[in-house]
Amino acid sequence: STTLGNAWFPSPIFTASGCASSGKELAQFFPLKDIGAVVTKSVMTKPRHGRPTPRMAETPSGMLNSIGLQGPGIDAFLANDVPWLLEQKARVIVSIEEYSTLARKLRSISGISAVEVNISCPNVENRGLVFACDPDASRRVIDGVRKTIGGELPIIAKLSPDVTDLPAIARGVVDAGADALALINTVLGMVINLDSMKPHLGGKTGGLSGPAIKPVAVRAIYQVHAALPQVPILGMGGVSTGRDALELILAGASGVSVGTASF
Repeated sequence: STTLGNAWFPSPIFTASGCASSGKELAQFFPLKDIGAVVTKSVMTKPRHGRPTPRMAETPSGMLNSIGLQGPGIDAFLANDVPWLLEQKARVIVSIEEYSTLARKLRSISGISAVEVNISCPNVENRGLVFACDPDASRRVIDGVRKTIGGELPIIAKLSPDVTDLPAIARGVVDAGADALALINTVLGMVINLDSMKPHLGGKTGGLSGPAIKPVAVRAIYQVHAALPQVPILGMGGVSTGRDALELILAGASGVSVGTASF
């Protein structure tokens, strides 16, 4: 078992946001109650179609995805997905964008174990909008969510590895009210199609995941844990086996999320 903030989970293995949607596809393989929690795909206020196709590209030891924030919107998510997950006796960590607005909607929903504040998604249309690359913006987002949601529900801040001083970003969001950290999100990458001589992905850039980024995840978790040893870390990035998971735990993670391997 493990704890993140004041939330207890019976297993240290979680899904990674975006890789199992809201769990229905994954449920055909094993009972969702057997894992620590389902971390949902980041949800937005309104339905979104995501980024243009092609959206995925295989790369050596990994893949690039440029799905974007496709989803049904918060109202449909709360009406359909959360009740279904709770019926399966799964623990639910809701990943959110459009932060304070969605935090306000989640405040009255019972059964949710924690909120992941995704300030690091590299698949937004404008890379300049990644809050986790800016210490002041990161703190403001977390502070706004904490003030909106109150003190009961744990906040997990999901951080980007695409920064020069990750421990400083981590320290800022913890000071602003984050109870735990999710490390790492995908690494920004790009593939050129040699036949068309143009970017392969419809959105040009995408998030690199899979075994290729595991050394980056181990380094990031180790550095942040050394700087903030009392802060729980939900580690992720290239976990394909139990040995991979153990490596992240030895680096300082309190739990491990599995993403690309589930594909």
